[in-house]
Amino acid sequence: MDKAAVRERMWRLLEREHAARFPGAHGRIPNFVGAERAAALLSDQPEWEAARALKVNPDAPQLPVRAQALAEGRRVYMAVPRLRAVRPFLRLDPARLRVTPRMAASISGASRYGRATSIEELEHIDLIICGTVAINRRGVRVGKGGGYSDLEFALLLDAGLVDASTVIATTVHDLQVLDEDLPETAHDFRVDLIVTPTRVLRPRRTKRPRGIIWGDLDGAKIEEIPVLSGRAAAAGHPRTDGATRPSRRRR
Repeated sequence: MDKAAVRERMWRLLEREHAARFPGAHGRIPNFVGAERAAALLSDQPEWEAARALKVNPDAPQLPVRAQALAEGRRVYMAVPRLRAVRPFLRLDPARLRVTPRMAASISGASRYGRATSIEELEHIDLIICGTVAINRRGVRVGKGGGYSDLEFALLLDAGLVDASTVIATTVHDLQVLDEDLPETAHDFRVDLIVTPTRVLRPRRTKRPRGIIWGDLDGAKIEEIPVLSGRAAAAGHPRTDGATRPSRRRR
């Protein structure tokens, strides 16, 4: 079974079991029932307590995670949608915010109150919280198909801003945790900490991707993302002109 089939099956399951909230599960990181409980349980974990700087995905089910982090005085970084900016991250520093953590943690609030930040301006990331469509007990994760979480991780890894001490976590509904094998590729990262509204799973840490895998990106994808096109040009990468080699779509 490929990743697209896993996504479709999970989206249907969550909607059939009434486990997905507005605006529905299909085509996105599902906003699941119990997201607040999962965020609260995550905040009780030692990996959370040790983290000062977090990178959190901007999707709706992780809004409680972002708000909790800001309320506790932790700095939060969110990626700009599709990394389409020269400064591709937004920095939310609770010491500088003049609005409530929940307002700042929303997508619109982060765009308004966050500070656009380049990769060179980022600090070391202690904890990454990623959005997930499906995951298994070994930490193999299937996202919504854009591949941007993988790219963000690879960019930060290349810049030395994430390392072996950085923990990768996700919050999901219990139905999203599967017992079966899931497909994965060389650019996929695994999750170290899985938190649902009712339980915490800690898969055994395995080898992580080493950074950007240029062969998995076509020229058009590189050109769409300023930080990628800049790095490719600096490295003399031959496919920064929208070359016609077919894309191996990230799944």
